[in-house]
This record gives sequence, structure tokens and C-alpha cells, in this order.
Amino acid sequence: MRVLGLLSGTSHDGIDVTVVDFTENDGMLRGEVLHSDSVPYAPELRARLVAALPPAPTTLAEVCELDTLIGQAFADVARDAAASVGGVDAVCTHGQTVFHWVEGDHARGTLQIGQPAWIAEAVGAPVVSDVRIRDITAGGHGAPLVSFLDELLLRGRAGISAALNLGGIANITIVGEGLSAYDIGPANALVDAIIAAYGLNPLGYDEDARIARAGSVDDDLLRALLADPYYALAAPKSTGKEHFHLDYVRSQVAGLGRDIPVADLVRTLTELTVRTVAQDVRNAGVGFLAVSGGGCHNPLIMDGLRAALPDTEVVLADELGASADAKEAILFALIGWCTMHGVAAVVPGGTGAREPRILGTITPGAGPLRMPDPVAELRSLVLTAR
Repeated sequence: MRVLGLLSGTSHDGIDVTVVDFTENDGMLRGEVLHSDSVPYAPELRARLVAALPPAPTTLAEVCELDTLIGQAFADVARDAAASVGGVDAVCTHGQTVFHWVEGDHARGTLQIGQPAWIAEAVGAPVVSDVRIRDITAGGHGAPLVSFLDELLLRGRAGISAALNLGGIANITIVGEGLSAYDIGPANALVDAIIAAYGLNPLGYDEDARIARAGSVDDDLLRALLADPYYALAAPKSTGKEHFHLDYVRSQVAGLGRDIPVADLVRTLTELTVRTVAQDVRNAGVGFLAVSGGGCHNPLIMDGLRAALPDTEVVLADELGASADAKEAILFALIGWCTMHGVAAVVPGGTGAREPRILGTITPGAGPLRMPDPVAELRSLVLTAR
């Protein structure tokens, strides 16, 4: 079965897409990655999305329009990707997270927009969507869902290993005698917010850490940031831009009673990611760490992690068979395959859910919805690229 995976992450800069051709035999799954790409949002659409995100006020009318416009943008990307491989059998879309509702140590709800019916209309295949909420109804955080893929890829490794994703938010899956997965805190979210607010780079991020390299760590600000109560919460836990956003940074700086040069601000926020990630990796005794997401291209973050973790082998996720840039899109292709085959795509230790759950809802494609025979258990996964 060829499944197309789609998402836009917490950096909300564009749409990642991949097509994976899955074959299964007695619970052993092989996936050949046929196509991967990342397509930026149109600038005007991204600007509207950013303007509507918390803590900014918005309206239901704007949410409705964005749901349609993002759905249409996803549909265009899906149509082109499907055509490039001669068609697909199913699609799984994560959509665009606009709010993740957490109270205390529990997730209460989550909202992803990008109307899947536009994708089904464009591609003609059934579309799995709204994949996080089923986990939340089972007591989970709806995140990090990537723990399901991580566990399959890390399964069987000696010692304690982990997979780290550095998107807007940093999340980690730790596999040893058991499994633990959670959101560590901000990876790129706060730096990106400063880059955008000050117009420092039209790309919206600190390319090659050039801005951070021009600054110095402000120890007082870093100390204040590290005191955030979120970091002391026990796993499983989840967070997002509802908590870590531009006004959050501004309030922390205001609390110091002095201005901070913007390069120092970017450098300090970059160091925050290094410190929080390294602390959790070190505390877990991780010997092997596979990194993915946009932050893996930031040399200050990667060099900082390697320096802070001399006893940990730090590599890119490519070494596990999942491209560091396409890993989350591969995840959603995998979730789509699992949902279509009746396989739960949740590891309870990964999200906090009481039990595994089959994720998502299905929008039929051009014809009647025909489900393949269910698979009793997924025992292994091997990924290759064409």
C-alpha cells in the first residue's frame, strides 16, 4: 500500500510530504520511501496563520477560512506528490496545530486545521486525519506521536537509546528496558519568534546559527528561562507555542529590568535548547541519540549537544533509515497505514495513554471506502529509500 504522509509542524513554515510504499508479511513491515519534499507556505498564508496563533486573539471566521486555505494548500502538495509516483492508495494528514490545550499535567484537547476533504477531492484516495485526539481521549497527551515510529526504529539496540526531534518544540523518545517519550521544551520556537519579530532573516530562522554566533549567552536570562516550572514536570508531558511564544520571551527579558542585544537574545535561546535537551539525555543515561528536525541543521545546537554529552553517540536519524528531514512525514504515512489496517499507532509509554488506540478519522476518496484486511500486530519496521 502506498501511503502519502503530510504535516506542518510547530515551526509552521511549510508542508512536509512523503510517499512510502509499505509491504507487510506476518507483522513485519517494510517501507520504501518513494518521494519526499518540503513546500513552503505562501507568504501571505503563513502571515495569516502566525497572526492567528496564541496568544493573539482570533475569530471563528478566521479559523474557518484558515481551515479551508490550509486544506487547499495541503491538497495541492498531496496532488503533486501523488502524481510524481503514479498515484497513492491512502493519505494521512496531520494538518496544522493551532492550539494544544494542557491543564496542569493533563492534555485536555488539541486542534489541527487543514480540512482533509480538500485532500480527498484532489487525490481521490481516502484520507486519515485528526490523529491526535483519540490518544487524548485515552488519557494520553496526543504527543509525541513520533514515539511509535521511534520505538520501532530503536527496537533491539543494546543499552539505552533515544530519538530526538528538534522542531518548534523538542521531543524525545527514550528506549531501554521500557519506553518514555515527552516534549522537553522549545527547540526552534523561541528563536524563530525573535527572528520573525525583528525581521532578521526572511527565511524565518537563524540559518547556520549566524545570528547566534554573533552574540553571547546572557547568564541572567538563561537562569530565568531554566526556572520555568514546565521543565520540572514528570513525563509524560506536552507543551507548545501556547506556552513558549514571543510574549513569553519579552516577559522574561522585562523581568530583568534591562535590554538585551538581539544577537545575545538569540544566542541565549539557542543555549536554552542545548541545556534542557542535554540535561534530560544525560539524566536518562542515553548512550545513542538520533536527531531529526530543523534544529539538527543548527551547528550551535549540534556542537553544543556533542560537547555536553561526551558519553553519548549523537547522530542524525538517517542512520535509523528515516531521513532527519522527512522523519515526521514518514511517521504520518505509517500512521495512515496502521489506521487503514486496524493497527494501534500509540505506545502507551510514549504518550501516557492508558492503552493503545487506532488513530484518526477517515474521509473517503473518489469511490467507496474499502478497507484492507486487518493486521493483528506490527512486529518490526525496516525503512529504505528508492
